[in-house]
Amino acid sequence: MALKIKICGITRAEDLEVLMRLKVNAVGLMFAERSPRRLGLQEARRLSEQAQGHLVRVGVFADAKPAAVRAVIDEAGLDALQFHGQEDAAYCAAFGLPYLKAIRVSGAVDEGALRRRYADACALLLDAGAGGGESFDWRHWPAEPIGPCMLAGGLAPDNVGRAVRSLRPWGVDVSSGVEGTRKGIKDAGKMMEFVTEARRAATGE
Repeated sequence: MALKIKICGITRAEDLEVLMRLKVNAVGLMFAERSPRRLGLQEARRLSEQAQGHLVRVGVFADAKPAAVRAVIDEAGLDALQFHGQEDAAYCAAFGLPYLKAIRVSGAVDEGALRRRYADACALLLDAGAGGGESFDWRHWPAEPIGPCMLAGGLAPDNVGRAVRSLRPWGVDVSSGVEGTRKGIKDAGKMMEFVTEARRAATGE
């Protein structure tokens, strides 16, 4: 199965256009309240319409009220959801869309227990959880994943190839690692390099 590539925290049409040219799998649209990349509904709707039919549009939330999630789904249009808070499985599944559940990794990962807890999740996203481009200790990555696991946190063009070769994740997710000095403003060159290195590693080059 081909490596899935998701680039998160897109805030500009020109950055989204680069993703479509690169033919990545998914774009993350941020709605977590404390994120500097958080979108308003009008911005989200414009980006979502631009991405429709080209990329899987993933709305990213953290402990949001259900009504707020539904409002984004209704107004912006989303294909999938990603939850970064303390949401339980019933909450995650309540919106009728495929979802990824982010897991903060600080030690050994009991993937079996997580799969039982979030049985409906289309993938687990294993992350450092800090949201600042930090990585967790990759020695905690499941040696033989039971199901789809996406790697996030601290990835960048200079280490994604090594991560893919050594961990063989189902997918990779990046945000700050392909930005310049301003959060939410992506660097086209970094995005291209990230995708190229990830795909090379996934094909054994």
